[in-house]
Amino acid sequence: MNEDEVEGVAIANLIGTDERSVVGWVYRWNTGALAVRWNVSGPQRVSSIQPDLCDAEKGEIDFDGLKRIRRRGSGKDRP
Repeated sequence: MNEDEVEGVAIANLIGTDERSVVGWVYRWNTGALAVRWNVSGPQRVSSIQPDLCDAEKGEIDFDGLKRIRRRGSGKDRP
């Protein structure tokens, strides 16, 4: 990574509720921060992270919140 630019690298896949589909990625930036990037479908409920992250990293991306994402516009939880 170039130290003069902010760059990120994917470190984990976010797995959807079907337990097979990759619905997004966790990126580690050269600043040390973590961020979530979604696939073209946008934010959706996540069931797991592969490879698993430590508790501090899960806390930084609010993994518990990612497991509770609601369907857009419905106000109801996804099945």
